[in-house]
This record gives sequence, structure tokens and C-alpha cells, in this order.
Amino acid sequence: MAKILITDGMDKGAVQTLKDMGYEVVEQFFEPEPLKEQVKEFNILIVRSATKVRKEIIDSAVETGNLGLIIRGGVGVDNIDVVYAESKGIKVRNTPNASSLAVAELVLSHMFCLARFIGLSNITMREGKWEKKKYTGIELGGKTLGIVGFGRIGKELAKKASALGMKIIYNDVLGPVKDLSKYTFVSLDELLTDSDFISLHVPGEKDEPPLISENEFSKMKDGVYIINCSRGSVVDEKALLEALNSGKLAGAGIDVFSEEPTNNFELISHEKVSVTPHIGASTKEAQERIGEEVVSIVKEEGL
Repeated sequence: MAKILITDGMDKGAVQTLKDMGYEVVEQFFEPEPLKEQVKEFNILIVRSATKVRKEIIDSAVETGNLGLIIRGGVGVDNIDVVYAESKGIKVRNTPNASSLAVAELVLSHMFCLARFIGLSNITMREGKWEKKKYTGIELGGKTLGIVGFGRIGKELAKKASALGMKIIYNDVLGPVKDLSKYTFVSLDELLTDSDFISLHVPGEKDEPPLISENEFSKMKDGVYIINCSRGSVVDEKALLEALNSGKLAGAGIDVFSEEPTNNFELISHEKVSVTPHIGASTKEAQERIGEEVVSIVKEEGL
């Protein structure tokens, strides 16, 4: 029976299911150099975001010809050289259906945190300060939320935010979504200009420039909030800091960074920023769904 290497952890129930199916399963994280050797022995590699499956890892796997499938437990596959892997006969799959609810809820969490100074007041109160008069926030109801990228997560966020009374506008490279007229499709420039909150849900391409940089920030209204729970490469962090410091942005909610773990301490310690360490899919329920989807992929591929 095939051997499976799980490097970044997975739901225990799903791991047990794979073992019950007869697979030999190893759960262990490896740094790139050791992984180059370990991957030669396995037929299936299951990763999340921490493990980077680059050309060198793939070339090493090809030496034995054992590896036939890489599964990304999550949505984005920017940590895998997908085209190269598939050119070598190694299939790459992900689990796009499992984490939409969790990510959408995290986006809303950052929006509430910024709008009502929850993170900052947690810090100052623990410092013995009572700064009630400084924390006059805003309500989400009645504000315009611009969603960039209207896939599964974007649609789930729209549903939840509209229930709060927000007006939803969106932009997607595929154009307007059919049979969804309750939300308004607009150009990216119009979205940047008209939104009170902007949430990004697009894939990050490592060789492409950031979608949001100095030019895009200049088009936004003063006092806008931006949330990035997609990929760190989508936003130029230097331009983001400048926009925060100038007052163009009232705040930013960030779950993903250009380098992870991030060393951009100026950004993560900024008083206008709400930060989390790439935990968009880190709920018990989402991890169970990811595990179930991984098991389904393994069954489907039949390795």
C-alpha cells in the first residue's frame, strides 16, 4: 500500500481514516534539505502552508518516481511549484471547499476589531489605561464593503456582511456572477474609490507585482479599512505602512504576510493594525472539513 507523508499536521480523524484504509502514514515536518531526501520514499505528500514544495523537492522526488500526488490542505497553492510538478507527472490538488466559512468569519473579526478598537483597547487597558474617550468607533451597518475576488470565500463574506446591513460591491477577473444581482459588480477602480472596507480574496502569484500598492492606495477614500486574509504577496507592505502612517488608511487587518513568519515588526506593532498569524482556516470545523476533503481526494486518485 502507498505511503503518505503529512508535513504540516492534519485532523486526527482524517489521519486515522487514511490508516484504516491501509495507508502507511507518517506525520512529521521537515526542513527543505531533509525533505528532499524524505520525499523520495513517499507516494503522497500532504502539506498546508508551512511546507514549500519547490523545484528542488520535486526533482528529488522524481529520482525514485514514487511521488504521484501532492495535496494542499487549504485553498492557495502558491507554496507549491504546481506547473513544474505536473510537468513531471505529479498531480497537485487542493481543498477549496473546506475553509470558506472560517476565513469569512476571520475577515469580519478583523473588521469589528478595527472598527471598535478592540485590539488596541485590550493592550492599553492591560497597561492600566482607561482611554474611553479615544475609542469612538464606527458601525459596520450602512458601510460599503468592497470584495476583491468573488469566489467561495468572497461570496460567503458577502452573505455574512450583508446580514449586518453592509452594502456589498465586488470585483472579479471572471466578471459579474450570474444570478446574484443582490450584490453589485464594479470595476476595480470603482471599488477602490467607493469602499469603506476592502477585503482581498485573490491568489498571490510569487512572480507577479502586488495587486494593491501605492497607486491603488491613492485611489481609495481617506479613512478606508483594508483586510487581507488571502496571500501576503497581494499587498505591498511598504506602501501599506505609508498609507497607515499618512492617515489614508484608518486601519488594516492582516492574516498573511509577504514573508512568514513575518519579521515586519513595524507593521505588526502598528496601532492601526489588527494581526493574526495566518489562521484563516484554523478552526476545528474547518480542519475537520479539510481532512474529509483530503481523504476524498486520496480515494479519488486511487494511489
